[in-house]
Amino acid sequence: MGISNLKHMTRTVVTRFAPSPTGYLHIGGARTALFNWLYARHTGGKFLLRIEDTDRERSTQGAISAILDGLKWLELDWDGEPIYQFSRAVRHRQVAEELLAASKAYHCYASPKELDDMREAARKTGRSRLYNGLWRDRDPKDAPPGVKPVIRLKAPLDGETVIEDRVQGRVVWQNADLDDMIILRSDGTPVYNHAVVVDDHDMGITHVIRGVDHLTNAARQVQIYTAMGWELPVFAHVPLIHGPDGAKLSKRHGALGIEAYRAMGYLPAALRNYLARLGWSHGDDEIFSAEQMIAWFDVDDINRSPARLDFAKLQAVNGHYIRQSGNEELLRRIRDLLPELENGAALRAAFEKAGWDRLAAALPSLKERAKTLNELVDGAGYLITARPLKLDDKAAKLIDADARALLAGAAAKLEAVTSWDTPALEAAVRTFADDSGQKLGKIAQPLRAALTGRAVSPPVFDVMAVLGREEALARIRDQAAGS
Repeated sequence: MGISNLKHMTRTVVTRFAPSPTGYLHIGGARTALFNWLYARHTGGKFLLRIEDTDRERSTQGAISAILDGLKWLELDWDGEPIYQFSRAVRHRQVAEELLAASKAYHCYASPKELDDMREAARKTGRSRLYNGLWRDRDPKDAPPGVKPVIRLKAPLDGETVIEDRVQGRVVWQNADLDDMIILRSDGTPVYNHAVVVDDHDMGITHVIRGVDHLTNAARQVQIYTAMGWELPVFAHVPLIHGPDGAKLSKRHGALGIEAYRAMGYLPAALRNYLARLGWSHGDDEIFSAEQMIAWFDVDDINRSPARLDFAKLQAVNGHYIRQSGNEELLRRIRDLLPELENGAALRAAFEKAGWDRLAAALPSLKERAKTLNELVDGAGYLITARPLKLDDKAAKLIDADARALLAGAAAKLEAVTSWDTPALEAAVRTFADDSGQKLGKIAQPLRAALTGRAVSPPVFDVMAVLGREEALARIRDQAAGS
């Protein structure tokens, strides 16, 4: 066994997530980060973060903050400090100069007009190689005066560039179709593919797990690795996420930033679970903990075909996690969510006035139906509604003259309840229904409307118990009197 092969087998796995801070952390980027995090944790390796901020015009501090905040919210912890690509420009130039000194790169003085003519000639002949190697073997002494050259990689002219991709399989490019790429611009700044290779090598990245839209970059990057005599990482190019209609994911499908999913009331554990299942599977399992994901995940199990974003399934997964969450965690998540809602400040003030303990008492019945934290907050609205309650249209239709009479009778029966809890309240209303010759629903529905202002709510006896004797009876009496 060769030394390089032995090194490959024994070296610690190091993955990375390398977003460009030109926008938010979108759902596809979040899944890429998750897959890298899972594989690093699965193998006992390291997960590194690199901010590729070389595009100075489009990179913003706001986008960097959004990426870091999004990863923290998803609870994808990275090892060490984030690395900023722009700060490594000197190292990128150094490697370009090394290639130049080794005659594996060269100065190109081609003018914009010459390059345009080459592209036009390639277009007419149907060639994919755009640059014709004009300065590949020319003496720099022939350079036109006053022209700052670029540095181009001296790419192989024949043969093949090949990667054995862990997801896509064997991928082959004909070198005759790949021209001599620029690695350093005339102003001394590196191009993307050159900077990525230098950074990945210096960071010790062993596995490059990224979207399949980067597959064409792999050919260029492999040529730089080869020219420098560096060991190739393992490549795994993950299919993109499509919309429900099978088309490329766009904003109309929900291609939003992670902060938008947080504001829509999704739990990070649920979103991680859902994203893991977008393109990866473990048998028929749909729900799994972070520990199970780490134990089971392998890049070889990533599907080659694109995954489809399904909001209904995401909501179902989120609903499961809400039901499994304890009251304290849900209260913490709700408090964190409120500032992101349009009327969040007012809601927070109202819940504080009503008492967080009252919201905690309401959560067990609320979370049985809720699919998002927003639905929990909305469902808990009855706790903070001021008297007299404003009934919605459906609830108002439930309160007619007959219903008011039943509410008055029910209130009288409930006043005698000594233990204000769900079983005692239900027993009292059932007794009143039997005594008045009514079905339970005939009384429960007006009670629900009177107590919550809505025709749909958590179980009505749970609602009464959470509201407490004084508030519940006052609301019932309000509607019985037509207030």
